[in-house]
Amino acid sequence: MDAFSDKDPEASGKDPVLPFEESVGYQIRQTSRLFQRSLQQKIEPHGVTLGMWYFLRALWHEDGMTQRELSLVVGTMEPTTLTAIKSMEKTGLVRRVKNEDDRRKINIYLTERGKALRSELMPLAKDVVDGSVHGFSDRERSALLEYLKAIQVNLLAGISDHKDASA
Repeated sequence: MDAFSDKDPEASGKDPVLPFEESVGYQIRQTSRLFQRSLQQKIEPHGVTLGMWYFLRALWHEDGMTQRELSLVVGTMEPTTLTAIKSMEKTGLVRRVKNEDDRRKINIYLTERGKALRSELMPLAKDVVDGSVHGFSDRERSALLEYLKAIQVNLLAGISDHKDASA
């Protein structure tokens, strides 16, 4: 008996069926979209778009990264990163500085305004995360995180020429 359908697909000659409610990938995607929408509603009144959020978050963790490093951490292509950085520079959140050791590189630094947003926005993000697991015990929350990490490891193992997701 196949886990994806009521009938054995080989016996019926049909491809396996994967209903949305049973698809881990679909459920994770829907969950991710809801996280993003919820976070977006909370941060936009502060003049920060969802796209900016990811770069701010990375810079709050490590200020002064190069554009290339930011692209790797956030998971965007370099032209997308450059567009976001220019927008953030115009709104006074970051400044670009030529690297002293390698003039071809540009480091991105938070402005005082960009740094100050951390204390305003991180509690909002924490509210979204905490609300998403409302009613979960600490044990259930830890288990969920372990399961998600295991899924990431499984998926990375199946991707050829993969890079470390924590880079």
